[in-house]
Amino acid sequence: MNSTLRPLPNKDRETPLYLKLASILVALIAAVYILYILRETIIPIAFSILLSILLHPVCVWLEKHRVPRIGSILLSILSLVVVIVVLVYVVSLQIGGFAEELPRITEKAETILDQTLTMGERYLNISRSQQVSEAKKYLINALSEGRAVLLNTLVTTTGAISTFILIPLYIFFFLLYRDFFRRFVHKAITNVPNEALNVLLKKIYEVIQSYLSGLFLVILIVGVLNSIGLLILGIPHAIFFGFLAGFLILIPYIGILIGSVLPALLAVVTMDSPWYAVGVIGVMSFVQFLEGNFITPNIVGSKVSVNPLAAIVALFLGGQLWGLAGLILALPVTAILKVIFDTIPSMEPYGFLLGEPVHEVQEDEKEVMIEQTVEKEFKKKPYRRYRNKPRNRPDSTSPMPNKPEN
Repeated sequence: MNSTLRPLPNKDRETPLYLKLASILVALIAAVYILYILRETIIPIAFSILLSILLHPVCVWLEKHRVPRIGSILLSILSLVVVIVVLVYVVSLQIGGFAEELPRITEKAETILDQTLTMGERYLNISRSQQVSEAKKYLINALSEGRAVLLNTLVTTTGAISTFILIPLYIFFFLLYRDFFRRFVHKAITNVPNEALNVLLKKIYEVIQSYLSGLFLVILIVGVLNSIGLLILGIPHAIFFGFLAGFLILIPYIGILIGSVLPALLAVVTMDSPWYAVGVIGVMSFVQFLEGNFITPNIVGSKVSVNPLAAIVALFLGGQLWGLAGLILALPVTAILKVIFDTIPSMEPYGFLLGEPVHEVQEDEKEVMIEQTVEKEFKKKPYRRYRNKPRNRPDSTSPMPNKPEN
């Protein structure tokens, strides 16, 4: 009797489903833990990757005009630094002008507070001393809670500033070694053809490029629209608050709402009627409606096609993991994950789940129609199966069969 051990069939050697799920869960928990512990190092690297992709066309354009690669990279980084310095200077001027009006704002705030105490005393039968004591109690609690938040914010900001200084250095090396990193991806992923990897890297590049370039244009348009609306209402420092709300679009869905709070409070304090604050919120809500339904879809396009539910979940997860930086990075990182999931066949359902329902359903229907058309053509003309098949013809060199004699 032959006692040789035969290898088990593939079906018997497959890993059980619960082990696969457990390994995926452990890997996910480990990845989240590493991302949280090393956030002070990973966040600047993530921003550096996004900014290097944004500056890449500038470097390519300079290199085409015979500027050496190192020189083109330095000029690109210098242009980015100049833009940031100009923005900081303009914001500081606006803040300085806003500080000059603090005495008038304080006086108007005292008048509003006195009117509020009078209304409470008249309509609610609560004495002024009782209102003041209750307000002091809530103010002390808010200050005690805010002190801890402020200390944590200062510590986090100080650490972030010290690491964000390295961003220009990271950008320089990412742009300098971009071909080197592409070759690394080819060597690291050997079971996928290089052409497919290049297609995947190109898709990721196009997603980030379209998102960032479109985002800056959206910020400009939204800032102009907000400023026009606030100028019509007569709100002080309308341009500053308009573009501040525009820059807060970096926090999707909720940024412009946060940006409308400050001008609304300023309108309550400085204007004669509280309806101006309602007008501020109405103007910025209308601009947000235009931004979400018309401006961003037409400028950014369908390349960053992440559905709102996935975007909101990503925002909450990014905020819990990395704070404000996580809110900014949530949408581009989700869009990159969608591109990767769409490319890997086993992960394609998850890419479908992250995408826009209308867009994904249209793509599926288009693929089904193409498959049905090909199948109909194949059934309609079956001779095409044998069109390229050579016919069996008698060989001229072979002897002819003998004819029967009459």
